[in-house]
Amino acid sequence: MMNKMIVANLAHRPVRSLISIIAIAIEVTLILLIVGFSLGILNGQRERQAGIGADVIVLPPGSSNLVGITGAPMPVKIGDLIAKLPHVTVVSPVLIQISTSGGALQNLYGIDLQSYESLHPFHYLSGGPFQQQDDVLVDDIYANGNHVKVGNTVDLLNQHFRIVGIVAHGQGARVFFQLSKLQDLNGAPGRASAFYVKADNPANTAVVVDEIKNVPHMETYGVHSMSEYLSMLTPDNIPMLAAAL
Repeated sequence: MMNKMIVANLAHRPVRSLISIIAIAIEVTLILLIVGFSLGILNGQRERQAGIGADVIVLPPGSSNLVGITGAPMPVKIGDLIAKLPHVTVVSPVLIQISTSGGALQNLYGIDLQSYESLHPFHYLSGGPFQQQDDVLVDDIYANGNHVKVGNTVDLLNQHFRIVGIVAHGQGARVFFQLSKLQDLNGAPGRASAFYVKADNPANTAVVVDEIKNVPHMETYGVHSMSEYLSMLTPDNIPMLAAAL
């Protein structure tokens, strides 16, 4: 009986029923899109961080779990101290800047190419490494999405840069600058947002974390194994994201 009343009511006012159905459908679709977009960004961030090839990440005191939020508050010279530790083989400083160029939210990485590739070498799909200060590397997703190729010029941070290499995606960022160039653009010479550290043996990761924390004045820094850091990239650990979802 109840079902008949519901059907009769819907049929009695078909326009109102149709508008209600469309309104609810739009609301549900928008909710799913927002949640999917937010979780997609977070999952993509996790995968790209894992692809860097580091065993340990060092972040500034009080930093967010999302690298790039805190700017460049750490002196690059800290990396020299970390590199002297017994079980450390590679220390790579990275300056990370969030950009909304072209209407897309993305992380731009300023890297020391030699140490960054010592963590995990780039797979060049075309082109090759930096040649000049105004050169950039982009990944294949960026290249395909923006319809660019090696030799093209792109506008980033209100300047023109030449694409010299296209690399396979999944190693931190979609666009890579030389570290010194991005430092100059940010007015942050000699500064970095994060250090990616490689141990002499993955089994010594916990030992390296303890060694870094025992360096004088490093006890307040965010020193995490990459497995621990990646496990923290969840909505509950990102400021306001869980509440927004």
